[in-house]
Amino acid sequence: MQPTLPKLNFVITSRQTWEEKNLGSNIRDMAHVLSESHRVLFVNDPLDWSIFISQKSGRFQQRKEFIAQHQGQNLIEDKPNLWVLSPQSLLASVNWLPDGPLYDRLNYLNSKRLAKEIKGAISSLGWESFILLNDNDMLQGFYMKELLKPSVSVYYLRDNFLAVDFWRRHGARLEPLLMKKVDLVASNSFYLAKQAARYNPNSVYVGQGCDLSLFNPQKNEVIPEDLAAIPTPRIGYAGALTGLRLDGGLLQTIAQNHPKWQIVLIGSPDDSFPTDQLKAFSNVHFLGSKTPKEIPAYLAGMNVLINPQLLNEVTIGNYPRKIDEYLAMGKPVIAVKTDTMSLFKEHVYLAETPQQFAKQIALALAGQELSSSQERIAFAHQHTWENSVGDLIKAISTISTKAI
Repeated sequence: MQPTLPKLNFVITSRQTWEEKNLGSNIRDMAHVLSESHRVLFVNDPLDWSIFISQKSGRFQQRKEFIAQHQGQNLIEDKPNLWVLSPQSLLASVNWLPDGPLYDRLNYLNSKRLAKEIKGAISSLGWESFILLNDNDMLQGFYMKELLKPSVSVYYLRDNFLAVDFWRRHGARLEPLLMKKVDLVASNSFYLAKQAARYNPNSVYVGQGCDLSLFNPQKNEVIPEDLAAIPTPRIGYAGALTGLRLDGGLLQTIAQNHPKWQIVLIGSPDDSFPTDQLKAFSNVHFLGSKTPKEIPAYLAGMNVLINPQLLNEVTIGNYPRKIDEYLAMGKPVIAVKTDTMSLFKEHVYLAETPQQFAKQIALALAGQELSSSQERIAFAHQHTWENSVGDLIKAISTISTKAI
């Protein structure tokens, strides 16, 4: 019988907002699971002057409503053992500055103001020590180890943010330095863990958790009317429609070469996605954004599910949670081949070219599947947040006797 671990204190800093419930979030899910056995303080992404000045922005309104829901309190207990701090400080907008000493000075001052509020919340909770878990924020989180003095500092590397201009401007210099000085780097893909190991030998893979409670094929979901109006076979994708991550050209090739296949896209397209080009095909259908609770019914009505992602520095190391959601519904799945997707090779067709992708869709439609529906469901349910958080705690315990 394994000994019971003591209850730990975690302070989580993130650029994710707690109140944005319509978008999936690794760190929010992790915070919920951590709070089942430990104590968690989640620090909401602070607002800056640019957001405050344009008070009509969605993010400003969301924060205003969130605080109003809690009688104006900026430190609230969201559930037992889980507190959320919404910082009152308005930070200076500094990312536009050239990389160098001036940026570092102003970034430090921002961090110092934020750290003061975090220390106040920690004090009010009566915590004498804590583990700092930085959710992939190499900018605002760069000085937090020095300012907060945690017993253990962890950098959670869950995505290659440096592929995005906003993060690369200063992060190309700061992220390697941050990974060197933290006690542990925890990653949700083997690719990212390998990248982190170049800077810190204490770099570990902790897997990826997924909340699959909504994805139950036994519920016999009623197919939504807008999907039921589309003939079969339906080839479906559900998620963000962004040109940075999805291969619109691949979708156009499939739509053009297979006019009887109905390509159904669920999600909100951004300006970089080739929406107009795809709408020119009568067999491509945009059904718009759906709530998390609605998604399973749409997946249930598809014949094949796909992840037509671009292979670039943004996607090469990311873990697509939608694959587990697809598999949990028992559906055949086709995806672009990446290092991370090799984990799924026994259950997901992996394609390297548009021709392969189309051929594999045809195989799945013909019933030539890599595994049974039951095997796909069982495999998806191995990827739990409980397992991922357990691996994180284990990794922390191996590097520090102060924490556990």
